Amino acid sequence: MQNTYVGDIGDFAKYGLLRAICGDRRLGVAWYLHPSPEQTTGQHAGDVRHTKYLSDRNNWRDLDPQLFDTLRGLVRGGHRNVRGVEDSGLLGDARFAGEPLDIRGVPIAGRPTWRERWFESVTNRLADCDLVFADPDNGLYPDERFRPTQQVSAKRIPVAEVARLAVGRPAVIYHHNTRRPGGHPNEIQYWMQRLPGCRWAWYWRRWSSRTFFVLNPDTAIEQRLIAHAKRWRGHGDLHTPEEPVPAHSARAD
Repeated sequence: MQNTYVGDIGDFAKYGLLRAICGDRRLGVAWYLHPSPEQTTGQHAGDVRHTKYLSDRNNWRDLDPQLFDTLRGLVRGGHRNVRGVEDSGLLGDARFAGEPLDIRGVPIAGRPTWRERWFESVTNRLADCDLVFADPDNGLYPDERFRPTQQVSAKRIPVAEVARLAVGRPAVIYHHNTRRPGGHPNEIQYWMQRLPGCRWAWYWRRWSSRTFFVLNPDTAIEQRLIAHAKRWRGHGDLHTPEEPVPAHSARAD
């Protein structure tokens, strides 16, 4: 996640999904907040193409009027940051873990320890939440290739962190689709077979493709997810794993 992208089409997809499936659960959001380009290079990289949907209310607003109007207000009011989202009430009484994942000032040798302490603060902050959402800037990454000493890893979430966040509760994990051989359907299956308890994936294919992986869902979440995908059909598709995936024990309602 980066502040510079708040309110774009990806945010509309993201919060629309969370608002639809949350129900009466206490949502916890791990922002995985990465410095925006203007913080690192002095140049703003926000892509205005991805906010054009806010000028097309006839095609988008009916999907979730409150969400549409709130994001439109944040973008047009110049409040494109996660604090604006937190204060908006879009996610109810959600709890947020928002310490920036900024390792620029951390000595290379100390970065693995720093990352572990950062992640511990996230898990502690969200400990009493019974549904969690992780929002890494680039998405998932294999444990064997994850290098916390490298700047690029600050944009990613390794499978090990996903597993720890999802222990005993449902979780939704953001992933920005890549150019992996075999195309996006193959990429979705690759991750579904590696994420413990992953039962569904919602693939958003408008503008910039991304996938939301749903782990350890109960029946109520599954029903709300299916209804949401039906209502938002034309913008995304639901996927299920081709092979069974072992699950962590989640709370039974």
